[in-house]
Formats: sequence, structure tokens, C-alpha cells
Amino acid sequence: MEKITKIENVDVYNKLRGVETLNPLISIIDLSTANAIATQNLNFGVYGVFLKELKCGEIKYGRNYYDYQEGTLVFISPGQVIGVQPNATKLKQKGWALIFHPDLIKGTLLGKHIQDYTFFSYESKEALHLSEKERQIVIDCFEKIQDELAQNMDKHSKTLIASNLELFLNYCTRFYDRQFITRDNVNKGILERFESLLNDYFSSDKPQTIGLPSVGWCAEELNLSANYFGDLIKKETGISPQEYIQTKVINVAKDKIFDIDQSISQIAYNLGFKYPQHFTRLFKQKVGMSPLEYRNLN
Repeated sequence: MEKITKIENVDVYNKLRGVETLNPLISIIDLSTANAIATQNLNFGVYGVFLKELKCGEIKYGRNYYDYQEGTLVFISPGQVIGVQPNATKLKQKGWALIFHPDLIKGTLLGKHIQDYTFFSYESKEALHLSEKERQIVIDCFEKIQDELAQNMDKHSKTLIASNLELFLNYCTRFYDRQFITRDNVNKGILERFESLLNDYFSSDKPQTIGLPSVGWCAEELNLSANYFGDLIKKETGISPQEYIQTKVINVAKDKIFDIDQSISQIAYNLGFKYPQHFTRLFKQKVGMSPLEYRNLN
């Protein structure tokens, strides 16, 4: 079994990289001046953001090529395990690493809504690919935090560091919005696959054996993380995947309701509802009348 190194705090990671710890709760590392990490698995107990600067020709994102190659941002949240591979080309590594402990943002505005930055739970294949202008903005944010870490600690330090960190994450939210738009063709392909997945699901016996399709199940079938899938569908359609699934269920239900040989309860069970009253409640919420009223009206 491969060794797993636990990154319990910022200092542990800094020692792996051979850099000094200026603040026990946050570190900005210029990877060109740091030690490479030997092949191993790292179990993060801290947040991590890695700017990987790439200048090595065309690089594929699944079956598609990256939109931008000036830099790639990967986000890691506490509890994630990542594998670190050696640099096969032996070229000098280039990029930046931002590591911060959850305690840094406790009691701050950022700490209250850190869960809103859903990209911390995206998979590495869903990384943020930056334009040159965006890459420079990211580096500027890192340098501002680095400058603050070089100052003598005082009562303002935590607030200023957390504010600069929040500014950086807000920029990342903007850049991901741009990526969802510029990767429009790829996104539409996912939306079409999502629709096809639901069509196949409700044409099979899965609703009776598994129940209603969950967002997590759909994301896994589409080979995406749940958060990335959720954010992508919301950007494409204006509604969440859960709402999209519910709309699909109601549209399928409308066709089935006209089969008068089936009771409303039978239809509910066949659609994957455990309790018929849940189906009736959802139908009335979406359509404005009960399934039975809809059947009688039509």
C-alpha cells in the first residue's frame, strides 16, 4: 500500500516544500523556488489552491483540448486525498501553491460562506483554465497575500489576509462563470447527455427498483463531480439539476396520467416515488392542480 502523508497543518506542507512558515495558518509558495514532492498520496486537512503554469503544447481535457494553457487552477478542500506524481520531464516546476487552515477564516465573513465556493469540491479534471489576463490577476492576489505575510503580525493581519483571500476566491468565481460560457459547446453536450440519461432512466425499470434519480447519481453517470455538474446545469438552464429532474418527472407524469387504467398511486410508484402523496404534492406545486384534477380537466 502506498504511503499517505497527512497534511494536518500549513507547517507540514511547508516542510515538504522546504520553505519557511511565516504564518501557521496560511502560506503562499512560489513553486519555482520550492522543493518537489516525492511520489506519494497526500491527505489534506487544509484548503489548497494550486496554480500550475503550462507551456508544453496542446493538452487534452477529456476528449477536448484546453481553452487556455497559460495556467490551470486546482482547488482542494479538507478531507481530500490527492496523488502527487514526479516530474517525468525533470523540468523545473513552475507555478504557485496557496495553503490555508480552516481556522484562518473562522469568525470572518469568508468563513460564514466558504461553502458557497463549490469549486473546492470539483475534481481535478474540472480545473479552472486561465487566460493570460486572468493568470496575472491570480498572481497579483497571491503577491498581495504574500506581502501581508511578510509584515509584522498585528491585530489587523488576520482581517487583511482573509479579505485578500476572499477577493481571490471571488475572482475565481467570475473566471469559472467565464469558463462555463466559453466552453459552451462542451456544456451543451453535457446537457444533452443529461436529458438522454433521464429519458433512458424513465424508459427503464430503474424508477421502480432504484427510485427517483438523484443529482449525485446523474453526475456520476456523466463522469462529473456533483458540485461541478450542479453549477454547470444552473449556468446553462437557470435552474438546479434537482429542479430539472423534477420538471422531467412532471412531464413524464403528464403523459402517464392519461392512461386511465392506472391509478394515480400506481403512476407515482412507477415514477419512483416511495409515497404517492409526495408525487401529488410535487405535481400540484409544479402544475397548479392535483394529478386527478389534471386528468379530469383534460
